[in-house]
Amino acid sequence: MSDRYRYITTTLPYVNAEPHIGFAMEIIRADIYARMQANAGFNVFFNTGTDEHGQKIYDYAQKANTPIEEYVNKHAENFHTLISTLNIYSDIYFIRTTDKNHVSSAQAFWRRVRDNGYIYKNTYQSKYCVGCELEKTDSELVDGKCPEHPNEEIKFTDEENYFFKWSAFQKPLLDFYSSHPNFVIPDFRFNEIKAFVERGLNDFSISRLKSKMSWGVPVPDDDEHVMYVWFDALVNYISTLGWPDEGDGSNFSHFWKNGNPVQICGKDNLRQQTAMWQAMLMAAGLPNTSNIIIDGFINSGGQKMSKSLGNVISPYDIIEEYHTFTQFPEDVLRYYLVRHVAPFEDSDVTKEKITECYNSHLANGLGNLVSRLMNMIVAYNVIYDSDILNIPPKVEDDLPMFRFDLYAESIWEKVGALDAFIAEKQPFKKIKENPDEAKSDLVYAIGELAHISKMLEPLMPRTAETIMKLIKEKKKPDAPLFKRKD
Repeated sequence: MSDRYRYITTTLPYVNAEPHIGFAMEIIRADIYARMQANAGFNVFFNTGTDEHGQKIYDYAQKANTPIEEYVNKHAENFHTLISTLNIYSDIYFIRTTDKNHVSSAQAFWRRVRDNGYIYKNTYQSKYCVGCELEKTDSELVDGKCPEHPNEEIKFTDEENYFFKWSAFQKPLLDFYSSHPNFVIPDFRFNEIKAFVERGLNDFSISRLKSKMSWGVPVPDDDEHVMYVWFDALVNYISTLGWPDEGDGSNFSHFWKNGNPVQICGKDNLRQQTAMWQAMLMAAGLPNTSNIIIDGFINSGGQKMSKSLGNVISPYDIIEEYHTFTQFPEDVLRYYLVRHVAPFEDSDVTKEKITECYNSHLANGLGNLVSRLMNMIVAYNVIYDSDILNIPPKVEDDLPMFRFDLYAESIWEKVGALDAFIAEKQPFKKIKENPDEAKSDLVYAIGELAHISKMLEPLMPRTAETIMKLIKEKKKPDAPLFKRKD
C-alpha cells in the first residue's frame, strides 16, 4: 500500500428533496479529482452522504405526515443510489448524520470544544431562516425574507441555548487565510469570506430545545437540548474517518492530518465551510482543511431552480432521457456538467442546451471520430504494436487549480486536432495509391485516440473503457457510441 494519502469530500445535502443536477455537478467534480489522485498512486478517501437532522427535515416530515425515520431513510436512499447511477468512484464512503458512529463522534467533538472553553449557555433572540438553517441579520434580509429562500417564513427565536464562541476566532481565521493563499478557490470567494470575517464575528447558537424540536443529536450531559444542525453536520468530515481516533495508523491521521483534505461545496455553503467549520476545528485543536472549492449555482431558463417554478432538473431524468441514445447515459451528464457549466460562476442549464452539446460534441464529435477511425483500422487491416497503448495515467498535475472545465477542454482540443489530422491526411483516399503512408498515418491516429481515451478516464469512465477496448481488440463499434438526438 502506498504511504501517500488524499482526502476529498462533497457537502452532505439535506434529505428534504430529490437530488438535482447541482449536487450531481458537485459529486462528479469530486469524482474526477478522486480518480486522478488514485491514478497518481495516492490512497484516496472520498466522502459523501446525507445531512438528516434539523428543523427543516423535521418540518418536511411533519408536512408529509410521515414518521421522521421513515422520511429520512427514503430520501437518503435517493442520494445513495445516485452514486452508482453516475458511476462514481467505487471506493466512496457514504455517511449519514443519523449513523450511530457519527452521533458519537459529534458528541465527542462537542465535549472537546466545550472542555477547551468555547461553548457557553445564554438566552438570546434571533431571526432564523429554516431554509438555510442559519441565523439572519436585518441586513441579510430583503423585505423581511431570506433572498435564498423567499418562500420560507423567517422564524423568531427567543430561548436559552448553547453558543459557540465564534468571536474568539476572528484573528486566528484571518491569520490562517493569510498564510494559506489558495485555501478558498476561486479567489473572489476567498475575498468575500475574508471581508465577512474582517467585519467581526458573532457567537452563534449551537443547540435547540428538545421540547420544541427533538430531531437532532443529543447534547452531551444535557437532556433538554439537541445540537444545532450545522454543528452536528460539519463534523461528518472527520467522523467518517473514525474520529476521535487520532492514532498514527488511523484514517484520521492518514487522510485528515496528512491527506491535504479538499472540500467541494456550493456558494451557499461559503460561510459554513470556510469560516464556521474552520473555527470549530481550531476550537477542537484539530488541523484545518487544505482547500475548499466553491461552485456556482445552476439556474434553469434564467431562473433559480425551484419546485414551485417546475424547472428543477433531475440527474435521474437526464440519464433516463439519453438511455436510448447511448450505452453511457451517465457520461453525457458527466461531460456536460464539467465542460459546459462554469466552475465558479452561476450557469444556466436547460435540457435543450444539453441536447445541443450532446449532438455537437459527443454524437458528431467524439462518437463519429471513433467510428470513422476504427472502421478504417479494420477495413485496411492496420497493424500496430500494443506498446502504443502504454500511456501513463492522467494524474493530479493535469488539473490546474481544480479547473475541471479546462481539463475537459484540453481533451476536446485533442479530439478536434485528431479530426483535423484525418481530414488533412485523408488516409481513406491515400490507401489505394500509397497504402504504407496511409497506414502510418492511421497508426499515429490510433495512438492519439488512445491518449484521448486515457484522458477521458476520470471524466467519462465507461466511454473511455469502451474506446480503449475497441483499440486493443482492433474492432469497430457495433453501433454508434452516441446516436444523434433530434
